[in-house]
Amino acid sequence: MLVTSKEMMSKAFDGKYAIGAFNINNMEIIQAVTRAAKDTASPVILQVSRSALQYAGPGYLRKMVEAAIEETGVDCALHLDHGPDFATAKLCIENGFTSVMFDGSHFDYDENITKTKEVVEYAHARGVVVEAELGKLAGVEDEVSVDAANATYTDPDQAVDFVSRTGVDSLAIAIGTSHGAYKFKGEAKLDFARLELITSKLEAAGFNKYPIVLHGASSVDPASVKLCNEYGGKIDGASGIPAEMLRKAASMAVCKINMDTDIRLAMTAAIRRHFGEKPSSFDPRGYLGDARAYIQNLVKNKIETVLGSAQAQN
Repeated sequence: MLVTSKEMMSKAFDGKYAIGAFNINNMEIIQAVTRAAKDTASPVILQVSRSALQYAGPGYLRKMVEAAIEETGVDCALHLDHGPDFATAKLCIENGFTSVMFDGSHFDYDENITKTKEVVEYAHARGVVVEAELGKLAGVEDEVSVDAANATYTDPDQAVDFVSRTGVDSLAIAIGTSHGAYKFKGEAKLDFARLELITSKLEAAGFNKYPIVLHGASSVDPASVKLCNEYGGKIDGASGIPAEMLRKAASMAVCKINMDTDIRLAMTAAIRRHFGEKPSSFDPRGYLGDARAYIQNLVKNKIETVLGSAQAQN
């Protein structure tokens, strides 16, 4: 059975690790992520963007995830990533998702609260947990697009007020991460002091062990970028969040770390290599199988070296 992320993240907070939240779009990605979770005896969150919903359909995704859980036996939450409105959150809840994220960060503060609270009330009545976002991450990924000039860090006092007034189960904050494959022009920096202050203020307000979420947290794996470019790609200047920074965040209050770009790059790299080395190939099981294996290895490495969840479970 699918589970909610609530107990997962409570254990992650105590264990000072983070749960990996990996975006899924098709069967091969679902199999790769859940098999990596089984390999490392770690729980996992499979998350679905609005574009993925449109591409594959909520029913197909739910059934494929159920099949993967039956195969692997891993604890898995099925999560809506960056839900743009109440209707999308409702659609996912009706289709058996155990967690939804409503992203009202592009609204003004009070409207974000009003709309988030509406989703929370509907979801909680049906046993589904809710994540929301406060602050704006720069970058472009899937349905999310925010230019650097409009990116804003999360205000610690607003974070406490927001959680108090909405009742959200977890909060995605902006401390310097960014969507997409081109996160930094210079040196990567995360505002750990802000993260610590948000956590301490939440605790002082009575929100003990409150789970924080990092979006836009792919490392933009250099090996995948290199492989893409070796086989005809043009992904120049891509850079992500260094693994050591993500591990530090996971050792603090960050209980869920989102990774989408790394999965996309891994799949593209493996498929490019397949056709580069086997130009006469035309069997989808060949190139998609290679991509699945590459992603599984990547996710296993993330769980073991970045998230810390494998060590905590074993």
